[in-house]
Amino acid sequence: MPSNSPEQIRDILESVKTIALVGASEKTNRPSHEVMAYLQDQGYRVIPVNPRLAGQQVLGETVYADLASLPGPVDMAELFLAPERTDAVIDQAIARNIPMLWLQIGVINGPGAERAEAAGLQVVMDRCPKQEIPRLGLRTPAQA
Repeated sequence: MPSNSPEQIRDILESVKTIALVGASEKTNRPSHEVMAYLQDQGYRVIPVNPRLAGQQVLGETVYADLASLPGPVDMAELFLAPERTDAVIDQAIARNIPMLWLQIGVINGPGAERAEAAGLQVVMDRCPKQEIPRLGLRTPAQA
């Protein structure tokens, strides 16, 4: 399981600009929606990914069915999925060579994280960027 130092998390969140948020929701009371809105407010471009909503808009961005269908590169894939649903998404992140994989609080997949790290991806697991940004006092794209 990845053990990330505060310095590693700081470096990741200060270098990332475009995030694919897998498991995005149109429902404003869902944590994925709240985190997406927060990250947008911080200056990140957040591209929602959810096969059920593909082609629709969430928070002003077009939703894509999966990582494979994204039109361009992203710096990070953030997963808001049940752990048992993450393997295929991790494989897509590896195939697309997305440099950073972030598994949200409660989304734990040790073998998947190891597979991603072995393929050269940085992995953060069981953490939330909405909590980490203020905790670490980070400079986000909106502040740069």
